[in-house]
Amino acid sequence: MVNARKYVVKNLFQGVPKREDFDIVEYKLPPIQNGEILVKVEWVSVDPYQRAYNSKYPTPYDQFGFQVGTVEDTRNPKFPVGSRVVSHKGWCDYCIIDTNKQGAMAVDRVYKLPNLKNLSPSHGVGAVGMPGATAYFGFLEICKPVAGETVVVTGAAGAVGSIVGQIAKIKGCKVIGIAGSDDKVKWLEEELGFDKALNYKTMDIGAALKEAAPNGVDCYFDNVGGEISSTIINQMNNFGRVSVCGSISAYNDGQLPKATVLQVAIVTKQLKIEGFMVYQWINQWPEAFNELTNWIITGKLKVREHVTEGFDKIYDAFVGMLAGENVGKAVVKI
Repeated sequence: MVNARKYVVKNLFQGVPKREDFDIVEYKLPPIQNGEILVKVEWVSVDPYQRAYNSKYPTPYDQFGFQVGTVEDTRNPKFPVGSRVVSHKGWCDYCIIDTNKQGAMAVDRVYKLPNLKNLSPSHGVGAVGMPGATAYFGFLEICKPVAGETVVVTGAAGAVGSIVGQIAKIKGCKVIGIAGSDDKVKWLEEELGFDKALNYKTMDIGAALKEAAPNGVDCYFDNVGGEISSTIINQMNNFGRVSVCGSISAYNDGQLPKATVLQVAIVTKQLKIEGFMVYQWINQWPEAFNELTNWIITGKLKVREHVTEGFDKIYDAFVGMLAGENVGKAVVKI
């Protein structure tokens, strides 16, 4: 029997998640049965949706999340010992996965780590994982960018936003990113090739955006919601497209913040605004992973990771990510 540890959420979060909202539970895993695999976890992902979905589950619950691990024992020849797998088994150091139970959504599936061509396995929970698929499909399928158009991305220095902006550049668009520090602005402009980046904490975003995009905005990838999104949407061109990925600005608020009314802009400019869940494209993820990997290998897409080390540090990585301390994808090496 294997000794394992996992994070269990015992309280619904009130504002910023607190350390006492979690218990680290030690327990023994039983011998695996037919169709099961024993996985030693190597990389764990921390993401904004883990905060947003806290109220969806009755407590206590095992903290969910994507992970990459190595198969140490198997009762399924499709997953041999030594192979790496991606699953949604959450914040733990060992787990047993029943490979016979494959649902319609990624959270219900386990799959072999894509061929990363010598890239770090951590990309399996980042640029070549759920966040990469979110950027790829959420932007390309909803915004349907055309070369020469102006694209705005909020949360631009995060795991999803940084990829969206670079895909927009690959597609020949002008890209404006909005982030929360001067260091992030510098990274977006000097390393990722964004045409312009704006620090929302130190600038009047409305005035700065008019200067950066004097001819208006065609596509907007929204990670944050709130008043910043209202400002951007009111500067969009006719038939503009908005892909709504998240609203991280409000996740820790007890009440939803008020923002400027959007209906006038939506109607008069005939905007398309669509929220999405990346799982609707689950069967197409492999094609996205292949293209994303090739873009990284050829240098068209640059990936940065904010790595925290240690199982005991997952909570710190999580709240740090929610506070915007990460540049690029926040991951934890177990």
